Amino acid sequence: MNDLTRSALEGFIRRKAGADRVAITQAALLSGGSIQENWLVRAELAGGNQGSELDVVVRTDAPSGVAGSHTRAEEFALLTAAFDAGVSVPEPLWMCHDADVIGRQFFVMRRVQGVAASHVVSREPRYGGDRGQLLERLGAELARIHSIRPPRSDLAFLPAVEGSPALHNVRRLRGYLDKHHTPYPALEWGLRWLERNAPPRGEVVLCHRDFRTGNYMVDENGLTGILDWEFSGWGDPLEDVGWFCAKCWRFGGKGEAGGIGAREDFYRGYASVSGRRLDAENIHYWEVMAHLNWAVIAIQQAERHMSGEETSLMLALTGHIVPELEYEILMMTEAA
Repeated sequence: MNDLTRSALEGFIRRKAGADRVAITQAALLSGGSIQENWLVRAELAGGNQGSELDVVVRTDAPSGVAGSHTRAEEFALLTAAFDAGVSVPEPLWMCHDADVIGRQFFVMRRVQGVAASHVVSREPRYGGDRGQLLERLGAELARIHSIRPPRSDLAFLPAVEGSPALHNVRRLRGYLDKHHTPYPALEWGLRWLERNAPPRGEVVLCHRDFRTGNYMVDENGLTGILDWEFSGWGDPLEDVGWFCAKCWRFGGKGEAGGIGAREDFYRGYASVSGRRLDAENIHYWEVMAHLNWAVIAIQQAERHMSGEETSLMLALTGHIVPELEYEILMMTEAA
């Protein structure tokens, strides 16, 4: 963070906190965040309503983005809605709509402690506490997210879902692939399977749409926060369940639920809050959808690099997982 940005951010925090003086003592770009930038900021304050020390994360746009990702103002509204619903998320503090302050819109949220790195959480049992209890907690948190339902004036920017949410997703994904310069026959096969086997419209709730290992924070005792709300929207609640349990999001872990444990623990936690038992639900369908959706996002990520928008080895390598996802889609739909 350069001196000009640091000074502007100090002024913003000073005004929002009602402080007499603010001095940023640390500003570090956090790892992860392939679509947005996250800065860890520590500041000392004199006066105001936030005490003498402030430990926050500043979230702003990366140089390029992915279609379907929310603006920072929209993500801040989603984070606020989740916080108000009792979901364990970082406390949203302030939204800055004025891009002139640091060159981009951003918001500030209170920092939560712990680690989120998927390869660490899925393989290091010392993080997250008891895995069965962690999965029950994650299931309960997801049910609280799903307690947020339309219509909501504060979330009016979210497109309404007409008809079957599953078919809505199929149309969205097919629309992108139809316009893309490279054909993907295996993905088209998967889309046709999803279209022919789509469940009817049921209840419509707020779906996180990236609820997985890597997007929640844990410490040695358990869960500390749910992160990354940039893809959230109205949909079928089983979409999030399938995403969390999909093989593509297990990161080499043995557990079918997020790579960290048994589905039964996750399902039990969800039922404890929602009252809905997931054991007999058609989760397989939504796991196929998860692989298809992730494949399209991976294509979009690689396109950011190939187009010259944002030179990044990580974005380029993301495109190389598409054949693996195509293989899984074919295997999952062959006998189904």
